[in-house]
Amino acid sequence: MNVVKEVPHETGNALGAFIEEVKKRNRHEPEFIQAVYEVSESIIPYIERHPIYKKKKILERIVEPERVIMFRVPWLNDKGEIEINRGYRIQMNSAIGPYKGGLRFHPSVNLSILKFLAFEQVFKNSLTGLPMGAGKGGADFDTKGRSDNEIMKFCQSFMTELYRHVGHDLDVPAGDIGVGGKEIGYLFGQYKRIKNEFTGVLTGKGTVYGGSMIRPEATGYGLVYFASEMLATRNDSLKGKTVVQSGSGNVAQFTIEKCIEEGAKVVTISDSDGFVYDPKGIDREKLQFIFELKNERRGRISEYAKKFDCEFFEGERPWKIKCDIAFPNATQNELDEADAQALINNGCICVAEGANMPCTTEAIHAFEKADILYGPGKAANAGGVAVSGLEMSQNSLRYAWTRKEVDERLRTS
Repeated sequence: MNVVKEVPHETGNALGAFIEEVKKRNRHEPEFIQAVYEVSESIIPYIERHPIYKKKKILERIVEPERVIMFRVPWLNDKGEIEINRGYRIQMNSAIGPYKGGLRFHPSVNLSILKFLAFEQVFKNSLTGLPMGAGKGGADFDTKGRSDNEIMKFCQSFMTELYRHVGHDLDVPAGDIGVGGKEIGYLFGQYKRIKNEFTGVLTGKGTVYGGSMIRPEATGYGLVYFASEMLATRNDSLKGKTVVQSGSGNVAQFTIEKCIEEGAKVVTISDSDGFVYDPKGIDREKLQFIFELKNERRGRISEYAKKFDCEFFEGERPWKIKCDIAFPNATQNELDEADAQALINNGCICVAEGANMPCTTEAIHAFEKADILYGPGKAANAGGVAVSGLEMSQNSLRYAWTRKEVDERLRTS
């Protein structure tokens, strides 16, 4: 369950004064305020020691989007009825390159969530070392239960407005929750039809029309690579470790695949209905079933429990399961202080975020106090946008690297 945590009320110090000002300017945007608080808590002490950043109002600039675009998306469903959704694009920061960040189609999408995601994207993109600014966008449209024709109609209407605000040297969107390869294909086709040009305006495309190898796998693979590097700092590795992870979408699927390759055993998978605990571990055969269940049939994860005779915990999260490593891969604020304490008590030694801001502030503090390895999403899940950046480079070169080349660049980025 996604619960927004109230930011601590602090007064009489630089952090408190700054956050109070952010709250005044961004009323009714709790996710955005939480994201700003978590970053500010770390960097304001540095700014206080270096007055040049305070004088130039660097943090104040970073938290204010360069541009916020909001528009209506009318489209025709299969019953011949007109439906109206709301579309957004947050162009957060272009200091080091064109805006770069995904599109999310989900009923929960609103200004606060997209601003928090765009803000996180600023740091994530800069950490890749690639020349990419930051943005985020999407719509309050739910792809679940929709026919391919309805999804196509929606994507075409969405791009009919969005095309005015994007371009390969201006803003390059990608996919996110609810926007996979199919949706990117519909969006790209409409852009090409309107603009009459074939340019790298979107990433996450099919390989036959300019997409990069291992782009779908990149966030999950990169997350596991990041966790491996964290463990290496303590002369440890993933081999033989028990892993719990949340989610069953793109990030979760390829996190599991790479964990299998690295010799770890993943024992949980979840969706919005609850989670499955498979003590024997998810192997390649079971993972193939998940691919088919979630990507083709769009079924519920409880079907996995029935097929492989596992326990399904309805309405619960997997953090009570004993493990060595935890990957929160589902959504924001899915792991709270109580969950963090359960992981710590059960001997968890490493937590790396595959989702954006999945751990509450209190959970992060608990991990830090316990001195366990913790990888924030701004760094740990940057593999996806890193390969998106590599796709942009390939599009500019009109050249496609092999799967091995892209994977090696991801591992070393």
